[in-house]
Amino acid sequence: MRSLWLILALCAVVPARAADIRITDDRGVTVTLPRTPQRIVSLLPSLTETVCELGECARLVGVDRYSNFPASVQSLPKTGGGIDPSIEAIVALRPDVVLMATSSRGVQRLEALGLKVLAMEPKNSADARRVLGKLGELLEVADAQRIWRAIDAGVSAAAQSLPPGARGLRVYYEVSTGGYAAGTQSFIGELMARLGLKNIVTPELGPFPRINPEYVVRANPDLIMIGLRNVQGMEQRPGWAGMKALREQRVCVFSAEQSDVLVRPGPRMAEAARLLARCVAEKGLP
Repeated sequence: MRSLWLILALCAVVPARAADIRITDDRGVTVTLPRTPQRIVSLLPSLTETVCELGECARLVGVDRYSNFPASVQSLPKTGGGIDPSIEAIVALRPDVVLMATSSRGVQRLEALGLKVLAMEPKNSADARRVLGKLGELLEVADAQRIWRAIDAGVSAAAQSLPPGARGLRVYYEVSTGGYAAGTQSFIGELMARLGLKNIVTPELGPFPRINPEYVVRANPDLIMIGLRNVQGMEQRPGWAGMKALREQRVCVFSAEQSDVLVRPGPRMAEAARLLARCVAEKGLP
């Protein structure tokens, strides 16, 4: 009996081991961590921004070359790009976990070296909400979905700021060089739909299809949205000078900073909606 009481007494003073954290990423791979990570490398700007929006920027020890928001991450060690990560630089940072896109070539290489990798790549609003929830679990942040509720409310407010005459405007949004456009299934396309805009890119073409310039000419959009990085030479594209949007100067050219907001499916999506709404108010209405 005395031995039993001794065992019970010891159990009372020895703290129980915290439960493992298990997160299933976009590959369907379940990653198990013994505790919430304190050293994180993020190789996708939208993931970097989400970690910081959750209030855990201090856990980041390295980021990809494109992660530039919030300003505090700009001083962190750079570990290459999402497509071409520097494996040596990442390993040297001794991360507890690496956050990166499913399309990155470095996932298997890092795992082969024994690092924990969570591969997540949001492409639409549902993805962004799901990733926010998973990162909230990973970082043990209570009620991470409060951030999503604020994003959703901000998008709704941007939509309500536009007059009825804006509804149905036919829009072409060029995301990057080479004619890659925002399709209806992308988060940008979804934001456009929330604002009542009609995307000239049809759904069967996918989230971010490469569009032939002639396709845009035939569609003859009311409004064109494009980044400053891509606008050079736009009027010289075959047939573009005669399009309604160019003739009537209904073209919104977004700065590099604005484009970063618009092309990242993360916590700044409400700001992205406001940028789109401002474009419509300034250029889209007759």
